[in-house]
Amino acid sequence: MIGKSVVSLVIFLSIIFITYFITIGGLGGGIGTVDLRSQFSFLSNTRNDTVIPCRTGSPLRVFMYDLPNRFNVAMLSRKFAGGDDNSPVTSRNLPPWPRNSGLKQQHSVEYWMMASLLCENCLKAESSEAVRVSDPEVADVFFVPFFSSLSFNTHGKNMTDPDTEIDRQLQVDILKFLRQSTYWQRTGGRDHVIPMHHPNAFRFLREEVNASILIVADFGRYSRVMSNLRKDVVAPYMHVMESFLDDDVPDPYNSRTTLLFFRGRTVRKSEGIVRAKLEKILRGYEDVHYEASYATGESIKASSQGMRSSKFCLNPAGDTPSSNRLFDAIVSHCVPVIVSDQIELPFEDELDYNKFSIFFSVKEALVPGYMVQQLRKIPKEKWLQMWKILKEITHHYEYQYPPKKDDAVNMIWRQVRHKVPDERLAVHRTQRLKVPDWWR
Repeated sequence: MIGKSVVSLVIFLSIIFITYFITIGGLGGGIGTVDLRSQFSFLSNTRNDTVIPCRTGSPLRVFMYDLPNRFNVAMLSRKFAGGDDNSPVTSRNLPPWPRNSGLKQQHSVEYWMMASLLCENCLKAESSEAVRVSDPEVADVFFVPFFSSLSFNTHGKNMTDPDTEIDRQLQVDILKFLRQSTYWQRTGGRDHVIPMHHPNAFRFLREEVNASILIVADFGRYSRVMSNLRKDVVAPYMHVMESFLDDDVPDPYNSRTTLLFFRGRTVRKSEGIVRAKLEKILRGYEDVHYEASYATGESIKASSQGMRSSKFCLNPAGDTPSSNRLFDAIVSHCVPVIVSDQIELPFEDELDYNKFSIFFSVKEALVPGYMVQQLRKIPKEKWLQMWKILKEITHHYEYQYPPKKDDAVNMIWRQVRHKVPDERLAVHRTQRLKVPDWWR
């Protein structure tokens, strides 16, 4: 009887294995390495719901235009500003991002994307999500290394003429350059990647490039026709505060004595008006720190210490739905409390922010006592789980050169890859249509 049971079990397992091999391509197709634990539920461990991004397929092939230096590095380095405007930028002469750039670094995405394509040692690295190609005919996308955010911060910050003239002229010139490009003409710019991370970047002529894949901080100052999640990429700010690398205290929950922390400007526009209202609502709580402050070296240092000693960090909208404070909180491992009705978040198709952030609508946040009461209800075990996830995902928000696997710039390039199929569909349809597009 036992012998028959054993034989039956062997036959049953054989059928399962044969069926599996046929499903993956046939016995003659090569087996390779098979993870049986992932194929059969009774062999699997408890499922981990934390999304772990991973690179799939070959790197995105990117053709980067060789622009005169005045469009990019000349705004960073006097060496380029005073030299030959057409001298090529390479990995050997690329100027480092200046350490004393202050808040300008928040929107330095354009620099790190350009640097990643110049990195010679990255071409063979398995961690690279994008590689530069010299032949535009084989490119998946075209990168335009115009530092539009730095141009605004350098030439147009006052937003009054004649101060803005240089910023305006750079936009006129880059648009003229692109319109003369065969590859821009071929697709109407749909397969071109243009960083516009600062809300006022490229502000004079942005409507002229609205078909391109734009790298933005949020959609606060863009019309829906011009910029949207279907074609554009939301990229994180570069955090101003240093990352918390030695956050390994025995009891992180009780060592963070402040329940909720905010330190920053309370006078803002649009949705950011909520900051002044929250200041009144959050007064009188011993374990809540809400302080109006401006960004200075000492203020940033004090804010960093405050975030590292707080369980939750308040992130209300700024002049636009997002602000750099969110990413400072993430690298400080302070659970973000996000109060912004129209915020869009970076990498949200790969990262579930609900697992390491708390969300309140503006209406909820403005109910006296409600937000503090809800935060106090969150048990220690839940907070510790969110704190651990923050430590695991912090590297996705790091901009660095050379880039590393799954860091901010590699995550951005992966997001660009996700946009390519829709852009190709739009290009192919446009090229074959003989009548006006009926979907418009």
